[in-house]
Amino acid sequence: MPTLLASISVFLYLLATYWQWQRLSQNQTQLRGRIIIAGSLAWLGHSLTTIQLLITDQGMNLSLFNAGSLIAATVTLILLFSSLRQKLDNLFIGVFPIAAISLSAAAFLPTIYDPHPYSGGVISHILLSLVSYSVLTLAALQAILLAMQEKALKQHHTRGLLSTLPPLQVMERLLFDMILSGFLLLTMALITGFIFTEDLFAQHLMHKTLLSISSWFVFAILLSGRWLLGWRSRTALRWMLAGFILLMLAFFGSKAVLELVLNT
Repeated sequence: MPTLLASISVFLYLLATYWQWQRLSQNQTQLRGRIIIAGSLAWLGHSLTTIQLLITDQGMNLSLFNAGSLIAATVTLILLFSSLRQKLDNLFIGVFPIAAISLSAAAFLPTIYDPHPYSGGVISHILLSLVSYSVLTLAALQAILLAMQEKALKQHHTRGLLSTLPPLQVMERLLFDMILSGFLLLTMALITGFIFTEDLFAQHLMHKTLLSISSWFVFAILLSGRWLLGWRSRTALRWMLAGFILLMLAFFGSKAVLELVLNT
């Protein structure tokens, strides 16, 4: 059942991606409703599949692929809701394929991971970490899109994707709103980690903890630079991607080494 549901969801994600590409390249605005419906149905199947993979009789199976699928589902959900009130539809072209790949990896690729019965406090830390990572993933995609828009404007390219984007100032404001939200969630995730994790600097958590803290400082510097020095899109892109890469290494890097290299 999970593999069948995953297959249907992957198909719907790819179909929504194709329609979004048509919408952007041919300016077919009437496709928006189809994209939202297909993306929402894909997310529903994605979420149900991920829940079945995560929850076992022995506890939560937060393997690398399962965690990646959960993050992708969270990113998709946030984007679908946000697109109803903000002009973020252009991010569908990147998020839907990533969600399809993440779900496929979780549903069809083998993994070695022992489920663990986490306490309520640790689960709250995990959920905050996943949501903060999801929001900052959207911010990273928004930063890349903003950089592309700024470059196109300087080169006087006003057709194609650029014509579908909001004004540069709106895109920039949305970016820093995302960064601030993700930063606050990351702050709460780190606080709950220090409170509820018994040994945060244990062998398998030390690198993850140090990289997460380093990422927090990068985002803190970025937000301070924005408020105090008026940093704009190009500077924001460099700091945003640096913080995101550190966070990605903290989560996926450590899990990949433990599961795929060390088999622990």
